[in-house]
Amino acid sequence: MGVLSRPEEVLPLVKLRVAAGRIKRQIPPEEHWAFAYTMLQRVSRSFALVIQQLGPDLRNAVSIHHLFLLLPLLPSAVPEFSCVFTVSRARGDSDGRCADSAEDDTSIPAAVKVPILKEFHRHIYNRDWHYSCGTKDYKLLMDKFRLVSTAFLELGQGYQEAIEEITRLMGAGMAKFICKEFHVQFLAVLSVETVDDYNEYCHYVAGLVGYGLSRLFHAGGTEDLASDSLSNSMGLFLQDLKYEENSEKAVQCLNDMVTNALSHAEDCLQYMSALKDHAIFRFCAIPQIMAIGTCAICYNNVNVFRGVVKMRRGLTARVIDETNTMSDVYTAFYEFSSLIESKIDNNDPNASLTRKRVDAIKRTCKSSCSLKRRGYDLEKSKYNSMLIMVVLLLVAIVLGMIYAK
Repeated sequence: MGVLSRPEEVLPLVKLRVAAGRIKRQIPPEEHWAFAYTMLQRVSRSFALVIQQLGPDLRNAVSIHHLFLLLPLLPSAVPEFSCVFTVSRARGDSDGRCADSAEDDTSIPAAVKVPILKEFHRHIYNRDWHYSCGTKDYKLLMDKFRLVSTAFLELGQGYQEAIEEITRLMGAGMAKFICKEFHVQFLAVLSVETVDDYNEYCHYVAGLVGYGLSRLFHAGGTEDLASDSLSNSMGLFLQDLKYEENSEKAVQCLNDMVTNALSHAEDCLQYMSALKDHAIFRFCAIPQIMAIGTCAICYNNVNVFRGVVKMRRGLTARVIDETNTMSDVYTAFYEFSSLIESKIDNNDPNASLTRKRVDAIKRTCKSSCSLKRRGYDLEKSKYNSMLIMVVLLLVAIVLGMIYAK
């Protein structure tokens, strides 16, 4: 009924379903590649959807890049998972990037974790290395690390060098934070005491993902190498968040973090506008639109602390289906920024800064002179579900009568 109450989302959902089936048909027959792509779907379903449109070589490289970064990074708080590399950053979601809090595996001391993190960029070349930890899909990924390593060793040298560089930087960054034996409730057992600490940590767990992808695009020969600052913003804007369960102060903290994320939006627009390859453009643009849409739905929303808050599947399907040009990106950023603007509470401590950043995003989008009217919204459907049910019942009766005749 939720789908039928928004007719404009039905066709995109059907297309999304077809695309999901196509992913399974793309899985190569070789054991190591079959394992890598199967695990990618299990631990990062939404990422698997956007990656399928890339060319075979780049698709392979980006998939292995993503799987490897699960292991030293492990940033999302998936409650049932604990691992040697763990640090806590964010709420779990359908992407399932495999992490939890170091607090969840107190039997593994920092003296064991830190050397593994620092040396992980060397282990990726060793088919015989693995470290058993975690549960379910994440334990399987670690136990069969040799298969991911085998796939990695079949990539071109440029791809291998890019992945090695990012795993080295990320492992060192994670080791740095684990070495700080300071426990705080917010962001769990990490020594994240200031905004600067938070931004630095986010750089390691998200910004470096942007660095890595930019280097892979460049290694593939289709894109110029983007600046580190723009690549960093592309990663940071995809950051997930984890919040304390309280009321007014929690919402203000939430709004502060969303406002912080918005500071990267203009860099993201600049990065995407410079992309040349259409498949790479869509691969980058769809998650960025999902990111600002998530900011819009989370901003000033106390329900974030009471349950799962995310964009509905039909709207996600529309974003995937309708994102093909920079005009589509500018339109989505403009509309979701406008939704954030409509929710700004003047009593919020960051209200003026939030409004300033939203205005800057909207000006950038308007200056493109290419805005469309998409009508993206996050509210309940204007169509009455009961009325739709009655209409469907009448249609069924009419069809039954025709069939009877």
